[in-house]
Amino acid sequence: MDGPVVRPRRLRRTKALRDLVAETTLEPRQLVLPVFVREGATEPVPIGSMPGVVQHTRDSLRKAAAEAAQLGIGGIMLFGVPETKDATGSAGCDPQGVLNVAIADVAAEVGDALPVMADLCLDEFTDHGHCGVLAEDGSVDNDATLAVYRRMAVAQAEAGADVLGPSGMMDGQVAAIRDALDTAGHTDVAVLAYSAKYASAFYGPFREAVDSSLQGDRRTYQQDSRNRLEGVREALLDVEEGADMVMVKPALAYLDVLREVRDAVRVPVAAYNISGEYSMVEAAAANGWIDREAAILETLTSIRRAGADIVLTYWAAEAATLLDR
Repeated sequence: MDGPVVRPRRLRRTKALRDLVAETTLEPRQLVLPVFVREGATEPVPIGSMPGVVQHTRDSLRKAAAEAAQLGIGGIMLFGVPETKDATGSAGCDPQGVLNVAIADVAAEVGDALPVMADLCLDEFTDHGHCGVLAEDGSVDNDATLAVYRRMAVAQAEAGADVLGPSGMMDGQVAAIRDALDTAGHTDVAVLAYSAKYASAFYGPFREAVDSSLQGDRRTYQQDSRNRLEGVREALLDVEEGADMVMVKPALAYLDVLREVRDAVRVPVAAYNISGEYSMVEAAAANGWIDREAAILETLTSIRRAGADIVLTYWAAEAATLLDR
């Protein structure tokens, strides 16, 4: 007797059946909204290369945070755009600097309803655009940068951040930040380490978003796109140094690395659906080449399917609304 006829399509016949056997979920709580706040802005400033994204004023940022909390998304990640930059990025450590003031604003607005996260890096604050302090020969001085990161971490914690996101790719940054936080009594502040952060062509729109001053590139400290195992090694090192969560950035071009990191570590794993990935979809949709809303959800689902527990995405608020339909 012949065996049974295998028909996988049986479980695809209706939406209800497809939902029943779906392997991957996409929920608002898994999404984090990155936002930019511009010092001195009196109204939101549109970012030309990122349609729908703005540099917020302090007031519009509070409103965006309140909306994010109401939508039930998983968190909000803050980036500051200062009016004045210098060689050491001193505005990043200033309690009255734009990022630290914004952290305090959002923390006061949402309380415990929404985790308040802050980017911990100097690239937005330095006049040379690098993620750290420069040595006399123009290279980034790793250890001098760690000393600044320590001060910046304490300033962000004192402003009210729940989670710090060190993104500068300095060796030993997680250990230095964790020690600084613990020494200052901020033992409950978590660290989301940008562990596998690759030098990427897809960061272009982000540099407009933060008014980057960078000339050249960051290939001496961000990872080489040809390397997969290096990303896993960096994530394991960050966990060993005390990271509570780790991140892969960018997401779409590095889904293989994301899967490997998810399999290697026993902490939550995030992935950053970055500006260039966002802008490509928006540009294609604006030209009528793709179904925009379907592409948004498919993109975010692919990142979840590859292993991300948390997805940072500029679509977080909109995706939460789409998922609620």
